Amino acid sequence: MSDIRPASQKAIDEALEALKAHKDAWVALDIYKRIAILDEINQDLLKVADSWISASIDAKGILAHTHGEGEEWAMLASIFSEMRRLRQSLIEIRKHGHPHIRRFTVRQDGQVVAKTFPQTKFDRILCGGYTGEIWMDPGITVEEAVKTQGRIYQDKSHKGKIVVVLGAGNASCLVPGDFLYKLFIEDMVVILKTNPVNAYLGPLIEEGFRALVQKGFLRITYGGTEEGTYLCHHPAVDEIHITGSDKTFEAIVFGPGPEGAKRKAERNPLITKRFTAELGNITPVIIVPGLWSDDDIREQAVELTSWFAANAGFNCHTPRVIIQHKNWGQRDAFVKALGGVLSNLKTRKAYYPGAKERHAAFLAAHPDARQFGDAGGDHLPWTLIADVDPNNTEDICFKSEAFCSLFAETAIEAQSMPEFIDRAVEFANRTLWGTLYAAIVVHPKSLNDPQVNAAAGRAISNLRYGMIGVNMRADQFYWLMSGPWGGFPGHDIYDVQSGIGFTNNVMLFDRPQKSVFRRPFRRRPNPLSITSEFYRKLAYFEASPSLRKLFGLLLTALRS
Repeated sequence: MSDIRPASQKAIDEALEALKAHKDAWVALDIYKRIAILDEINQDLLKVADSWISASIDAKGILAHTHGEGEEWAMLASIFSEMRRLRQSLIEIRKHGHPHIRRFTVRQDGQVVAKTFPQTKFDRILCGGYTGEIWMDPGITVEEAVKTQGRIYQDKSHKGKIVVVLGAGNASCLVPGDFLYKLFIEDMVVILKTNPVNAYLGPLIEEGFRALVQKGFLRITYGGTEEGTYLCHHPAVDEIHITGSDKTFEAIVFGPGPEGAKRKAERNPLITKRFTAELGNITPVIIVPGLWSDDDIREQAVELTSWFAANAGFNCHTPRVIIQHKNWGQRDAFVKALGGVLSNLKTRKAYYPGAKERHAAFLAAHPDARQFGDAGGDHLPWTLIADVDPNNTEDICFKSEAFCSLFAETAIEAQSMPEFIDRAVEFANRTLWGTLYAAIVVHPKSLNDPQVNAAAGRAISNLRYGMIGVNMRADQFYWLMSGPWGGFPGHDIYDVQSGIGFTNNVMLFDRPQKSVFRRPFRRRPNPLSITSEFYRKLAYFEASPSLRKLFGLLLTALRS
């Protein structure tokens, strides 16, 4: 796909004119026709699935039939999962006026919580022990939460709009996730500009999402900074969305270089259009100390490193800072176990631009970093910077997202486990850049202590992140598609952090604050041993679930 050329301004103008002619028709399109479009997409995307995966692994230098290929199938599975769950929400809106929620609870402080996972029998079988919930903004009542679900489907008096989606370059699932959200949740037609890193997906999106393209509701265009700037400033474009870097966001809003910094300081943006964004994170993983067995340490090390290594470390939710109790007797054993897993893990192509430079900057600040695996040519080693001083709050590990195959570990002093948990939360909130995803790893036996249990509850409540996982990695959260994806609410263009707004909000809540998902501490099989065949079957299962497919999926997992 290297022959894909940037779009001319004339081609962009023509695409916008086509969208302008259909934007009101999209608003007026009834739910049955929207469901029919999703059904068409489901079939068309299946037809290009093999080509989609082949193009992705070729671009990322991934060998066929390896765990890396499986990651690409898992991304495709999440797209099918989103469409299926969105379809169900549309059916429920048509029948009941809003998507069905299993139940609501109200916390002691009055905050409303919607229980959103599991929803189906397949959820319960495939993800036994997993639970998910969405916390509403404080002050929202249960009645208001329900009444405002799917607001755009209750009142069709609004005019059509065009939004430009500046697509992510790292993960193929993010691009459809963004434009499907803007279309079906926010009721806007979309002009998508692919990222130059994965522009090869453009023709496949044209085929897989043909039902939207042919009806004039979606257009795909290509190019880099020049084309993106032209789109963002185009008078036909009403809104902008980006998944990418906060540096890119600020360059668009304020302009690049010193002049852009001056505009930001003067609060004088170049663009005043509504701008939503998902911009990454320095993801904290809080390890709650406990009496872990050797198997516990080994299993959690595998779980954490497999999450870290996913997509070669080029994910916005990749774990970046492991927070441990300084006096935990098993701290060193856990760090050693992480290194043991990494040393046996094949390195990956550092396909994302700037990776080597970012890696070098971290090594310059921490020359004692531990590096694992053979690195040469276009590969980078797996890199762990251990024992970073938590009092050095401006350390590069705490303020810059590495976005490569590198993460850090730090240790906080505390007199007790509850105090450690409280201090770790404070450290994550105040010191680490970003508010997208935070994880807590805690042994169930530790939660038998009422004080530790209470501290873990406080942590979930006090962490200022849009998504929180208890014993759960973020890519699993994304695949489940049962909670909004985005930074903690409250940011603006002058302090954007992990972004503004949400995507993947298939329950159509008007004012979600955060999502909380929990998973059992122990899980089989080893995530690094799961074959690409499993993830391929997962994608086909998500496209059209059945008991027969589920049985085959579980059998494949048991054989891993």
